[in-house]
Amino acid sequence: MFQSNVIGFSYFNNQNRKYKRLAEKFWQGLINETELRKGFSEIREENWLLQKKEQVDLISSNDFSPYDRMLDHVCLLGCLPERFKKLQKKLNLSELEVYYAMARGESSEQVNAMELTKWFDTNYHYIVPELSKEQTFQIGSNKIFEEFAEAKALGINTKPSLIGPVTFLMLSKESEGSKDFSCLELLDRLTEVYAQILNKLSEQGAELIQLEEPCLVLDLDEAQKSAYRNFQELLQKKLDPNFKAKIILTTYFEEISPENFELICKKESSKNLWEILHIDLVSSENSSEYLKRISEGVSAVGKKLSLGVINGRNIWINDLKKTIALIEQSQLEPEQLILGTSCSLLHVPLDLETENKLEPELKSWMAFAKQKLEELRLLQGSLRKNLGDAEQALLEKNTEAISKRKKSSLIYREQVESRGKKVTPANRKRETDFKSRQKLQKELFALPIFPTTTIGSFPQTPEVRQFRSKYKKGEISEQAYDQFLRAEIEKVISYQEKIGMDVLVHGEFERNDMVEYFGQYLTGFTTSENGWVQSYGTRGVKPPVIYGDIERISDMSVKYTEYAQSLTRKKVKGMLTGPVTILQWSFVRDDQPRSQTADQIALAILDEVQALEKAGIKIIQIDEPAYREGLPLKREKRAKYLKWATEAFRLSSSQVADSTQIHTHMCYSEFNDIIEQIAEMDADVITIETSRSDMELLEAFVDFKYPNEIGPGIYDVHSKNVPPVERIKSLIEKSCEFLPKENIWVNPDCGLKTRGWEETKSSLENMVAAAVQLRAGS
Repeated sequence: MFQSNVIGFSYFNNQNRKYKRLAEKFWQGLINETELRKGFSEIREENWLLQKKEQVDLISSNDFSPYDRMLDHVCLLGCLPERFKKLQKKLNLSELEVYYAMARGESSEQVNAMELTKWFDTNYHYIVPELSKEQTFQIGSNKIFEEFAEAKALGINTKPSLIGPVTFLMLSKESEGSKDFSCLELLDRLTEVYAQILNKLSEQGAELIQLEEPCLVLDLDEAQKSAYRNFQELLQKKLDPNFKAKIILTTYFEEISPENFELICKKESSKNLWEILHIDLVSSENSSEYLKRISEGVSAVGKKLSLGVINGRNIWINDLKKTIALIEQSQLEPEQLILGTSCSLLHVPLDLETENKLEPELKSWMAFAKQKLEELRLLQGSLRKNLGDAEQALLEKNTEAISKRKKSSLIYREQVESRGKKVTPANRKRETDFKSRQKLQKELFALPIFPTTTIGSFPQTPEVRQFRSKYKKGEISEQAYDQFLRAEIEKVISYQEKIGMDVLVHGEFERNDMVEYFGQYLTGFTTSENGWVQSYGTRGVKPPVIYGDIERISDMSVKYTEYAQSLTRKKVKGMLTGPVTILQWSFVRDDQPRSQTADQIALAILDEVQALEKAGIKIIQIDEPAYREGLPLKREKRAKYLKWATEAFRLSSSQVADSTQIHTHMCYSEFNDIIEQIAEMDADVITIETSRSDMELLEAFVDFKYPNEIGPGIYDVHSKNVPPVERIKSLIEKSCEFLPKENIWVNPDCGLKTRGWEETKSSLENMVAAAVQLRAGS
């Protein structure tokens, strides 16, 4: 009765980011594969034992990844792209070495990494599988079986977790030269291998297998609906007659619509592949109605329902009494109900107890991954009516914290609310149209055709990180830190001038993260010491927490941007993060509409934009890489989001002179469905990621006839490969097939902070050389 279910657990910050340190040491050749695998095994063991200690009933395995779970499935299903099969054979690479080559590229052979894109509407990036019409599948990796056995040896019979076949295909892309088919056409072939995997897990003793089909929450077209209609039947036919494991069909991030529920829930119980259905109640706008609808359907077929009631994507404590009341509304009997996390806890930090500097009242409102396990245990105990005195005290403490938060003086600032009410439509619009601004800016800036620039950051060397750490710890003075930063800025400005870059940047050496950095200058924000979450691979972010009303306390970027501009006659870009991205990449307060919070941030950014303009900075970049990421998964909700997100950006950027050029940057996004709104943002220049897609993403800008200037990223900064001049030239030439050449900028696809200096120099020098050569021939 009322079992507990954790969809997946957080591992990124385990033991002070041991995961990150292990992988990066392996890449550097400092440890061997045996040592890496042993370290990863220790992390998994610690996570399993922690969940067992917290009395979690349904613990996942195969939720840990050496880099990315979709990439794990590429290996599991034996569908490596041909270029990596050839690379593996040529260089005699181990399974793990070719795995990391697919994620990061292979510089010695100039083999490009696989494409990265966002996982639904999160800030996590996954590796996109590449499939051809002739694609074959077979079990290619034993990871899922080995990790199940590993947990079993500890006395824990886990539920192995798999991304389902329909979701895998829907999130894949057709490989180059295979454009005349849909990946869903491969479902029959793929299902055959899924059946083999499930049969083998059942033979190993798996009693429950988690089959994740998050695409069930999307608006599906007829082909996708047909795939869902067929996959249960296809899979059941291939399972062994003595298959004993039960399937928990798992969805998250949104509601399953009535139409989609009908695809997977047959009236005859025996025709349903799954025994348990997991739904995300946290993301539902009307959780009571959603629960009623789904529980009625599940009850009709005599199955069980797992309720995602613990938020796996935010750090606020659960209102346990409210959640208990919600659960009690279910139409199902207690033995048919399971309590769970809404999704994997990968998206939240690991342990709140490592935070020693948070304001105590604020900390009392928070729960990280470990604390969410405790919340799950309290819910379970309360519903079972078997809470002990200590647990009852924790439940009462939760109720008290919820009550105090609603009226806390930490949250509200009257002047912020007053300013927000005074915003008018005119505050969200540039004074003149783009063509007029473009003409003026071209005359003033006198930039060459194919102007070169970077996205903003330059390599954050160990020395830079060391100085920042010493300053934060009070080991060096503010003056010493300032002198160090100015010296780094002088070097990077001098370097950019030397190689012939056209629009320069100051390098962002003072910044740890593009969101966290700005949070320290805004009210209503706080930052954690150890609140790391995974962005991709070993790249982590430490999202700030937005808990109250927001306004700018002081200048955030003016000092070092103004100093950089004083060192050169060339234009230096001011570098800011936009309101939507700050919102999306933070843990956001949940007591007011997100649109209201976005406008508060926009006004704070506007203050900084105007301060930069006053300081003589004529080009200002307001990055919005998360603009597309925030798009709701349901189409019916998108227009509302796009309206307020676009208006927030325009509020932050529109109240400047026509001669001030506004740039924005977006990365790893599909633009087709939002291209109109991107145009409405009315940035003078947009820089985007296109290198991994070989300029495919530009098609959206062509079909729409995007009017403003574009910098299509022409090399992948997430790979260590140095792009040759000819490769860069070919991509610029390809972009000219899509766009007017007078509207094209030349730049990397993202910031350079994670790259080493030598590869950065080689890449940028090749980039500038390519632009110069093309100018000469134009």
